[in-house]
Amino acid sequence: MNMFHGECGGYGFMGFSWLSIFIILAIVLVFFFLNNKKDDFKKKNTAQDILDQKYAKGEIDLEEYQERSSNLAR
Repeated sequence: MNMFHGECGGYGFMGFSWLSIFIILAIVLVFFFLNNKKDDFKKKNTAQDILDQKYAKGEIDLEEYQERSSNLAR
């Protein structure tokens, strides 16, 4: 039996530890980024944001934008 090949495929305990740390870190990062996208989506869907987007796209004119914006401010 070769002394450089242990039970962990030749990497020994440290190889297994680094692989485990990498996998756990990858899972945490994926969860973090997915959670942030949900928060960003929720923050950008206020009534004023939707109104701003409609005005920017040209779906409503300035007069209608100002009227609706003042109604939202009440």
